Amino acid sequence: MNIQWYPGHMHKAQLKIKEALPKIDLFIELLDARIPFSSANPMLADLRGEKPCLKVLSKSDLADPAQTSLWQAHLERETGVRARPITTTQTGTIARLTDVIHKMLPHRQGLGKSIRTMIVGVPNVGKSTLINILAGRKIAKTGNEPAITKSQQQINIGNGIVLFDTPGVLWPNIKNENSGFRLAATGAIKDTAMDYPDVAYFVAGYLLENYPRALAERYSLDAMPGDQVSLLDAIGRKRGCLKKGGVVDYDRASRIFINDLRSGALGPITFETPTMIAQETSAGKVSKKAREPKTLV
Repeated sequence: MNIQWYPGHMHKAQLKIKEALPKIDLFIELLDARIPFSSANPMLADLRGEKPCLKVLSKSDLADPAQTSLWQAHLERETGVRARPITTTQTGTIARLTDVIHKMLPHRQGLGKSIRTMIVGVPNVGKSTLINILAGRKIAKTGNEPAITKSQQQINIGNGIVLFDTPGVLWPNIKNENSGFRLAATGAIKDTAMDYPDVAYFVAGYLLENYPRALAERYSLDAMPGDQVSLLDAIGRKRGCLKKGGVVDYDRASRIFINDLRSGALGPITFETPTMIAQETSAGKVSKKAREPKTLV
């Protein structure tokens, strides 16, 4: 899949992050709970060094709760890291983050100085919404499209905490191609920079193997299709995505499928597990499903 996903403003954002590093006491990395590995910026570990990091698993209401618990425990194995799942529909999960921040830096409280934090994350992961809820007022712009925030902001959210907000930052290259598909599926990459049928094909393969019941319930399938193309064909016919001659319009069917996924209409789904990522990383290559030629027309 060819994705043009590293525009110039992201390079500038990366430079801004490096410039602000000496002022930062703690990093807040916002991850998508559905793809905690794929939405983690691999450059951040090098940038933050030994500074503590609170990894916030956003959109946890869209993720498989059992897998979110596994990811939280997995992430906290790293020194100096705490992980917490949140959802914007339950603002209490966000309000409690300030307590976690203070507990991670107890020595700062005795100094009478604000804790300076930097919030980072991929586009469309929910940073602006999180900031607005923490601050109790609308400060950051929000939207469903990636790259809403274009410049760095410094925000006092009260409770002795100052946030340095940054634009959503992607990275120039990914070592795991599957991560590219997962980022596209969850909306971190602009739709104009991805091919819907390619992403839908990847997602279909994963859901057929791991969440077949969700597919059957959403699309009223009497029998489970045997492969990705058959599934998209069934979805297209169920949703009336037909071209002249009764041929399925796979682009329209793919868009419906991906939008159902993003909205949560398919139920809570997680696209990667710690074990899966360990296997993909050790293999050093993408899965066979991701490389198979597609016959969508």
